[in-house]
Amino acid sequence: MVAPFGFVRHADEQGRTSGTPGAPARSPSLFKEQLTWFAEDVIPAFNEIGIKDCSDMKENVKRVFYVRQVAHPCYLDIIAQRPEIRIDRLENETPDEAAEPIVAAALAYQIGSARDELRPRFHAQRNLLARMPNLLVVSTSGAGYDTVDVKDCTEAGVLVVNQTGGNAEAVAAHVVAMMLTLSKQIIQTNHALRRGTMHDRAAFIGNDVQGRTIGIVGLGNVGRRVAELCRGLFAMQVIACDPYLDAETIAARGAVKVTLDELLQGADFVSINCPLDEGTRGMIGAREFALMRPHAYFITTARGFIHDERALAEALRSRQIAGAGIDVWDKEPPPPDHPLLQFDNVIASPHTAGVTREARANMGRIAAEQLIMTLDGKRPPRIVNPQVWPAYAKRFEQAFGFAPERAD
Repeated sequence: MVAPFGFVRHADEQGRTSGTPGAPARSPSLFKEQLTWFAEDVIPAFNEIGIKDCSDMKENVKRVFYVRQVAHPCYLDIIAQRPEIRIDRLENETPDEAAEPIVAAALAYQIGSARDELRPRFHAQRNLLARMPNLLVVSTSGAGYDTVDVKDCTEAGVLVVNQTGGNAEAVAAHVVAMMLTLSKQIIQTNHALRRGTMHDRAAFIGNDVQGRTIGIVGLGNVGRRVAELCRGLFAMQVIACDPYLDAETIAARGAVKVTLDELLQGADFVSINCPLDEGTRGMIGAREFALMRPHAYFITTARGFIHDERALAEALRSRQIAGAGIDVWDKEPPPPDHPLLQFDNVIASPHTAGVTREARANMGRIAAEQLIMTLDGKRPPRIVNPQVWPAYAKRFEQAFGFAPERAD
């Protein structure tokens, strides 16, 4: 039986704490339903986790919080089935005095992945971690972890998990859509028709992608799906650069391992699908764009700051490359007067490659399931900082009285 009312508490911008906004007033029939639910579901669940009476609840409640929103409502529905987990919701504007007791008590932080949607004071970095002595795990809502300082979390003994793979299908489809739109010059003909400047359709002759070469930087969940689609749909040649995978693994994922320079020099389409970290920040700049072919297209659905926006604008302006598809930006969303938005041969989207109804639901589901797994002491499958496990395991045992699964 699903809980007839949620275990979600909400602190608004004035610091007032209440139940989930919009909850219906409690009627006699609803109250009876709640009592039935408590007797049939909550008490047995408490017994299973060692809570014999309500006086034990304070010590056994697992506190989780998030800011603004979660990936999908199903996240809250799944968490609500575990009555020992309490969720608090904060807003970007929640004052410190209201947020302080919530973050201090939290064992887990379900954090948004989009850095410009979350105020810096709620980014998981040293200053915030210092106010969260009980924190065991930071769980991102997406595959990226721009809002998390992984090094700071590791030093604090905090596990970081993400939801990598949850939106791979959506992002890969976005890459292919950009590739086709660029090669067929659909964006240019769309603009010409709307402006009334379409006089000669021969001026917009595109190219087939059949048999062309795509170079994929980062052959993880998204990259391998891009490779699969390009090979299967268009018999494209696939080359890939991924320093974490050997040639045999890359071959098993349908690509040929090359260096970054070789990829840039040999690809008709370059697709960036790697995470943003210290090794990839600023990876694609003026030098790298100069290596690309004049007829090649640059596509990125990864993260801003991996490529140099100014260098890309100059490469387009000087016609070093044929065009670009950009889903991620240094500042999101970019301002209307952004230099890259002034080119007709640039397709722009506001970090929506992975935003589909299906992907959001999948991300919400796996985020909730992985967090429950982690709080139960199991080893989650999507760990960003596996080296923290020994320190994390000691802190987990201090919190719960038993050790989590071994790393091996």
